[in-house]
Amino acid sequence: MSSGAEPAWEASGGGWSRRRLVAALGAAAAMATVPAPVAPRPGPSAAGPGPRTGSPTAPQPGPTTAPQADPTASPSGGSGPRPLLLGTYTSAEGGGKGIGVASYDPTTGHLTGTGTITGVGDPSYLALHPNGRTLYAVDEREKGAVTAVRLSPDSSGGKVLGSRGTGGSGPCHLSVHPGGRWLLSANYGSGSVAVHPIEASGALGERTALVRHSSPAPGPGQEGPHAHQFVTGPDGGHVLAVDLGTDTVYTYRLDLSEGTLTEVSQAHTRPGAGPRHLTFHPGGRFAYLANEVDNTVGVCAYDPATGRLTPGDPQSTGTGGGTSYPAQILVTSDGSFAYLANRGHNSLTRYAVEAGGARLRLLDTVPVGGDFPRHIAFSPDGALLFAANQRSGTVTVFHVDRGSGELRRAGEPFASPVAVCALPL
Repeated sequence: MSSGAEPAWEASGGGWSRRRLVAALGAAAAMATVPAPVAPRPGPSAAGPGPRTGSPTAPQPGPTTAPQADPTASPSGGSGPRPLLLGTYTSAEGGGKGIGVASYDPTTGHLTGTGTITGVGDPSYLALHPNGRTLYAVDEREKGAVTAVRLSPDSSGGKVLGSRGTGGSGPCHLSVHPGGRWLLSANYGSGSVAVHPIEASGALGERTALVRHSSPAPGPGQEGPHAHQFVTGPDGGHVLAVDLGTDTVYTYRLDLSEGTLTEVSQAHTRPGAGPRHLTFHPGGRFAYLANEVDNTVGVCAYDPATGRLTPGDPQSTGTGGGTSYPAQILVTSDGSFAYLANRGHNSLTRYAVEAGGARLRLLDTVPVGGDFPRHIAFSPDGALLFAANQRSGTVTVFHVDRGSGELRRAGEPFASPVAVCALPL
């Protein structure tokens, strides 16, 4: 990564550095060119998962604030301006002053800056509570933390409710369990994952779990584990941690009463793949894994009953030779198309999703109109796609054609200091 786009702790000597990691990987990355899909499994249709009936991994009951519809997965319900929250590095040269706040027109995609939520250090990744009232941010620093922010009714500002330590360094991802009671976070620098309880107010309680990935051994070119993502499986009872350093996706059972973790399985990619980001098909039986180091994606089979993930063969990103550092992969709500952000190639790859989720077919790549697309996200209605471009400090907006999945840029990119996360509400 370029200078001026990293938190200060990464350049402080002696410790892990993403900049050094990316430079070291550039000459060694390889790319698979022939897709080899996982065999289809019987399960819910592409229209979405069916009701859970007696599954041993169904979420455990417990007291919680009843969540409203997730604003990141439901229609916006109006044509007026919508909020967009932006993550950045506050300690980087030219970085932001906190969590950026903008608004977007859901019809045109036009962006307008409206302010900043201050008081959060290096908020490089953001996640919203299911009830839409509280925002959570990582503090991606050597002494990692996660911060809760109570949003104003129109999401134009917010009040910091407090922070809790993650027990590790460089947290780079977090997510809220769908039940709304637990916050999951991944510490990249120390290769560990953590769980925090969420109180009725939205504030965070003391950490209930911390697990470091001690096995298997680090992959080629890696000095240790690097947890890059921590998310809930479609069944709700399992949570999955993607670790770039160990070339492994770990599945844990989350105790929904105590917030503790029990490992139940490991899914291993090929050595040196460097898995970074996982997203599930809405049918719940397949997932797509972006591999940062070897510049590939993979279709994975998922068993909701056991939480076991089975990676398929690596597939092309369509970016040609060289290394494009795939960052994130998304799938449309109807399960028809998937999109991959390629940072080195500065493009978005479009795939058709086939065979009920079991196969990705490469369609094309589209220039992102910025430099180093770190994060991509759909608007709540799926009509727009936002790309946060770290090195150019911009956010690009695309119209998404529902029938073909084609992307059409919505005007010029929007300037946002060291943009590393875009969360449209």
